[in-house]
Amino acid sequence: PGPGGSGAARSSSASRRGTGTPYPEPAATMLSRLLKEHQAKQNERKELQEKRRREAITAATCLTEALVDHLNVGVAQAYMNQRKLDHEVKTLQVQAAQFAKQTGQWIGMVENFNQALKEIGDVENWARSIELDMRTIATALEYVYKGQLQSAPS
Repeated sequence: PGPGGSGAARSSSASRRGTGTPYPEPAATMLSRLLKEHQAKQNERKELQEKRRREAITAATCLTEALVDHLNVGVAQAYMNQRKLDHEVKTLQVQAAQFAKQTGQWIGMVENFNQALKEIGDVENWARSIELDMRTIATALEYVYKGQLQSAPS
């Protein structure tokens, strides 16, 4: 009898036929048993391989999701930073426009002030010129008056 109890199968088979002779094809039975064992082991290997394949797919999926999540965090942070920068740029543009407008107003005020100072300087020069002319006239009148007084008979 070989492994797996094939002797018991032969004796039961021989007793069923009613003869006391051993099973006529022990090699065929043994091949059949080996084939079944081989197929069973192949099925076990296939199942194990399938199980490992599913586990590998699950692990790869988890890894992919983790990588995507990690990248998404960076992308989300970059997006938020970009939004903040866009907001800051808009704010800066508005402030720059306001500053330019205010600067233009200040320049206008300074130009007006300079013009007023020039006018004051012109008025001052005009006043000095008139004052000098008036003194000249006053001196001339005084000279004429004194000359008339001296030439007039007393």
